[in-house]
Amino acid sequence: MNAFYNLTGVGDVLMVQLVPDTPAEIMSETIGDVTLIRDAASGDVAGFNLFRASEYVQLQGEGKIEADEAFLDQLKEAFTKNGTEFNFDVDLSPKFVVGHVLSKEKHPNADKLSVCKVDVGEETLQIVCGAPNVGEGQHVVVAKPGAVMPSGMVIKDAELRGVPSSGMICSAKELALPDAPQEKGILILNGDQTPGEPFRF
Repeated sequence: MNAFYNLTGVGDVLMVQLVPDTPAEIMSETIGDVTLIRDAASGDVAGFNLFRASEYVQLQGEGKIEADEAFLDQLKEAFTKNGTEFNFDVDLSPKFVVGHVLSKEKHPNADKLSVCKVDVGEETLQIVCGAPNVGEGQHVVVAKPGAVMPSGMVIKDAELRGVPSSGMICSAKELALPDAPQEKGILILNGDQTPGEPFRF
């Protein structure tokens, strides 16, 4: 689940994306202050807009909203008040986490790419990385599939030059951290962190 709110630019509307890719064709259904956005082919709900959002949900700031159980409870109550049924079975796990690079191998089809196995706590991800400074044993920041980068790019499972890749090992610049170096290279953490723990920025 990715939720966005921009009172200044859009108005009092909470926009929620439930799938990483926008369907080719969509249809909408409005019930009260809720507009469901469905995949026209399957009928599955791909997202929704909640109008007069500040009357239902406690919102602080603008931009991407960090979803947690309390936020989900407020959404459920908003849907109930508008007579809309929806199964909020969504993944609330952190999408930016500490990773530990277990191995690094040369990409078989690209000189400047590496294939890394990265421990992110409950699982090990295979991530294709183009950073020149990535190496085995490093603690890094991983954007897992479903993460929304500060640029607005959504991280998805992909295949890069024939090799599957799940997630991205991030640079300070990609994370929009203050004073991020301009040269290419991932952000290497000091190693005190535990793989899988959320990265706060």
